[in-house]
Order: sequence, then C-alpha cells, then structure tokens
Amino acid sequence: MEYRLTIPLKKEDINKLNAGDIVYLTGTVFTARDEAHARILEMAEENKELPFDLEGSVIYHCGPLMRENKGKWEVVAAGPTTSARMSKMTPNLLEIHEVRAFVGKGGMDDVAHALKNKAVYLAFTGGCAALAAISIEKVIAVHWLDLGMPEAVWELGVKDFGPLVVGIDSHNSDLFLEVSKKAKEAYSKLE
Repeated sequence: MEYRLTIPLKKEDINKLNAGDIVYLTGTVFTARDEAHARILEMAEENKELPFDLEGSVIYHCGPLMRENKGKWEVVAAGPTTSARMSKMTPNLLEIHEVRAFVGKGGMDDVAHALKNKAVYLAFTGGCAALAAISIEKVIAVHWLDLGMPEAVWELGVKDFGPLVVGIDSHNSDLFLEVSKKAKEAYSKLE
C-alpha cells in the first residue's frame, strides 16, 4: 500500500502501516543524529524543556549540508544517515516523547519492541541526498547549532517527502530482520 501522511502524525496514522508499505510525508520533520539524541535525553533527565515539540513528530536521521544565503538557511543535501547508531537511545526517547516515526537508512537494531503501538521506522534509500533536498520546501529553524551543522536539530518543512519504505511497523514486523533471516536460510542451503 502507499500512504500520504501529514505531520504531526497520530497513532491511527502509524497503526495502519505495515512493513513494506510506501509512505510520503508532508509537514515538519526534525533532523537528529547521535549528539542530538543524547542532548534530548539529557534534557529530560534534567527536567528541561526542549526548544521544539516532538509530540506526533518525525525524526529524520540526517546530517544535512546547509548554506546560509542572505540570513536564511538553504538545504544543499539532506540524505539519510545510518539509523543503527541511534538504536540504543530510541527506547528511552520513546518513553519520554510521542515521536511517531523515525526516518533513516539501513534499519535499526532491537527497536521493534520499543516501537510497538507507538512509532514506525521508515527507510529512505541511501545516496538520495539530492532527492531528499527537493522535497524540503524550507528550513523553519535550527536548534543546537553549537553541536555542529550535521549534529544540530534542523526543523524542516517537507512536502511529499519520500518514497519511504516502512522498515519496522508498529505491529512488531521488521522488514530488515525478515530479509536477513531469508538471506541466512538461502546461504545455508548453498553450503
């Protein structure tokens, strides 16, 4: 199935998705890599309020390349980064915030249980930085630029952002795990 969803996402939006479905997103996404995830969790521990709202949000695992032009930020490239690096922090983040989707490349390790009935993982094909940039209509804001351009949280207005494949749905189905199992089975038959 193919879905076009508007952010902020509701639980009903993600619960209708199944592993393998195609999704396009319109609304606001937040980029966040390792350092941003760590700061989000650190601020929660210190009972500090975030400068952005993650409820119903989409976090894009991306370290974009930006340029400043006449006081405004422009996206040069915004391809996905490897999501597995954020796997260990994801369950804790989902305990604190109602993030509804994570977008990245390569899948995530051992997060299906944390996503269950809460969120989905959407895979964006690696090497598509220019395609991703086309879907980004504007840079709304930047937070924590002190972390550096790729690690800062960029608030991006997107339209028809995708195609994204539901890699892990909210029903505990993990497309990456299924493909890995099938590959191992096929390999064992060759031995």
